[in-house]
Amino acid sequence: MTHSTSRTDQEPHVQGYDPRTGEPVGAPVPATSAAEVDRICADLDATASVWAGTSREGRARALEAVAVALDAHSDELAGLADAETALGMPRLTGEVARTTGQLRLFAEVLREGAYLGRVVEPAAEGRPDLRRVKQPTGLVAVFAASNFPFAFSVAGGDTASALAAGCPVVVKAHEAHPGTSRRTAELVKAALAEVGAPPVFDIVHGFAAGAAVIGHPAVTAVGFTGSTRGGLALARLCAERPVPVPFHGELGSVNPVVVLPGAARSRAAEVASGYAASLTQGVGQFCTNPGLMFVPDDASLMGALAESVAGTDGGPMLSARIHDAWAAAVAELRGRDDVRVLAEGRPGKGPWAATPTVFAVDGAAYDRAPEVFGQERFGPVGVVVVDGDADRTRTRLGGVEGSLTVSVQLDRDRPEDIEAARALLPVAARRAGRLVVNGWPTGVAVTRAQHHGGPFPASTSPAHTSVGGAAIDRWLVPVAYQDVPSELLPPELR
Repeated sequence: MTHSTSRTDQEPHVQGYDPRTGEPVGAPVPATSAAEVDRICADLDATASVWAGTSREGRARALEAVAVALDAHSDELAGLADAETALGMPRLTGEVARTTGQLRLFAEVLREGAYLGRVVEPAAEGRPDLRRVKQPTGLVAVFAASNFPFAFSVAGGDTASALAAGCPVVVKAHEAHPGTSRRTAELVKAALAEVGAPPVFDIVHGFAAGAAVIGHPAVTAVGFTGSTRGGLALARLCAERPVPVPFHGELGSVNPVVVLPGAARSRAAEVASGYAASLTQGVGQFCTNPGLMFVPDDASLMGALAESVAGTDGGPMLSARIHDAWAAAVAELRGRDDVRVLAEGRPGKGPWAATPTVFAVDGAAYDRAPEVFGQERFGPVGVVVVDGDADRTRTRLGGVEGSLTVSVQLDRDRPEDIEAARALLPVAARRAGRLVVNGWPTGVAVTRAQHHGGPFPASTSPAHTSVGGAAIDRWLVPVAYQDVPSELLPPELR
């Protein structure tokens, strides 16, 4: 889903760069040594029992204190992040608000208590007294994402849900925004200390520190948002530990969109403008970017798509490595003789700028190389498969690799579209964790009903979500108590 910046692999510090110029920005942040990683993890592990034993109300208030602190410094944080990501102040101030909203959501989840999954079965003839409850797993390691410097980063959903569960957290900061990460961590630590919480949060910097964190024996689970390649490397480290630990990774996703014939005829302009906006939002640097679209061979729709994409603007990408990967992906498609450029947007400015580009391919060509056309390409680049046959489209969708989302554009007033969708949605439900009708995959509501995951490679843990109230489940394990006297039971089971 994301990719790391390229300039810090062997350096003793982590340097942020301005994507608009490619030049260094802010002071370099020292990389965390192996000895310091060991100390940090050991110190956090020492607080695990105390934090797990803190009341749900106490943990809820701590999360709310962090939210208040981040809100109070929203402009400062957004300014730091804009200098390191070029994502723009409106987007970034909104992302700070989303981040604090997540913290408050988990405070509500704590107060409600349903996440504990309590089950009490009193003793009966031939059966013991059994009581089950979910309990925190222990120290959690969180790997921050490049494309969301707040919502999927230092104080993002992984951190918020793990702290809510009663787990200490060590965050491995992303190299694309080290200054933003360091300042966010300072605010989180100060807010927790102000409300009397134990020191249950810390941060490390640098690639080597990330590997050291995963290898630390105190770590009990890992959360990651990033590229498939990077995620699989970390998953391997988790599996090869003397004591393996769960790896909850959100990786790559092509997020297929199917446009049904009725929608193509009656909503061509609306579909085209929505697609172009979704594809180019944040310079296409979203895990929910609609990278693959299946459409009927409809001249009005194809013309509207070309016009809408041509009206979009490019922009600087987050890092040189991300830009280079995007450029290689576009060059690969341009070099194929079975592909044509449907439309290009206006070029962005700066050394890491991307130009929105959409390619068209017919169904027969797609069928010859689905693994090529159906792969994720991070950035504002899309592939449109032109073939209106419903059965072939359904078969192709069933062969697409696992995604976070599948979207269907239909005309609700046309029975043929409804019937086509009725056959399509069960296939989609086996390929993605979220199904969208007459909408677009970018934009993930942070609610209790949300599921942000899906079959591999969208997620390494399809039963879990990294967004929404249920994200807390990743950091909990069930424990059953059999015939345990009441005074010895956890408070939640008495």
